[in-house]
Parts: sequence; C-alpha cells; structure tokens
Amino acid sequence: MAGTSPAMTRNGVMASMNYWLVKSEPSAWSWDQQVEKGAKGEAWTGVRNFTARQNLVNMKKGDKAFFYHSNEGKEIVGIAEIIKEAYPDPTDKTGKFVCVDIRADKPMPKPVTMAAIKADKKLADMALVKYSRLSVQPVTSDEWKLVCKMGGL
Repeated sequence: MAGTSPAMTRNGVMASMNYWLVKSEPSAWSWDQQVEKGAKGEAWTGVRNFTARQNLVNMKKGDKAFFYHSNEGKEIVGIAEIIKEAYPDPTDKTGKFVCVDIRADKPMPKPVTMAAIKADKKLADMALVKYSRLSVQPVTSDEWKLVCKMGGL
C-alpha cells in the first residue's frame, strides 16, 4: 500500500495523499519531455502489467510520483503530480488497461540513483528494490521523505 500524508482538498478538509514511482526509459519518454508538456501534462500510457494497472487505478488527483529513468540512468530525476485519475488507455486495443495524466512538478536537485537507494538499509523494502521491473509502484511516506532528502529536497 502506498504511504499517505495529509493534503488539503479544495474545500479545506484534510485528505490523504499517496506517493508513487513511475518509470520510463528516457529514450522513450524523458523527464525533459514531461517538463515540456507544462501544466496540461501528459497521459501515462502503455502500462501492460496488471499490478501496475491496479496502481494506476489507485492513484488520486493530487498524488505525487517520483519520475524514474529506467535502463539509461537508473535514477529518480523529478517529481510529478497526478492531474487526472485513471481512464481507458487509448493505446490499448484490448480495453483492459488504463492511464492517468501526470504533469512535471519539480526536478530533483540531485538525481537519486538506484545504487544510492540500494545502499541505504532503510530503503531495503522499497518496491523499486524488491520489484525492480514494475513500472508503476507505490512509495511509502517514510521512503518518500528519505528519497526527497537524498535528492536535495
């Protein structure tokens, strides 16, 4: 289960925010391309794993996600925000999969590498370490805080 943190809703009532990690190969979709999309963001399409699909379904508007460059770089390079909750993925001909819209929130001042995450015993249970091939993953509140600190936030 993803970690939660207090977040204000529009009407001022406290709600919880979940944290996530989304992965993309920079040659396919990079942080810089995400930033270029601006406030309108971009659909996070192409997820074809049922566990990752369920994580997309569980995302709520306002949740935050680490943006991870996989294969090339292997590092968390930024923070994205979920701006539209799950809807049918237009790239899926089967109709089984969903996508969410995300927008770039802020870059990591210092990218956090997979090696640095694996080296920290407090992050040994992080999904990124345990399920490294999963493209959309939950992140606990404690993991979120620690990785943000490692990245200079």
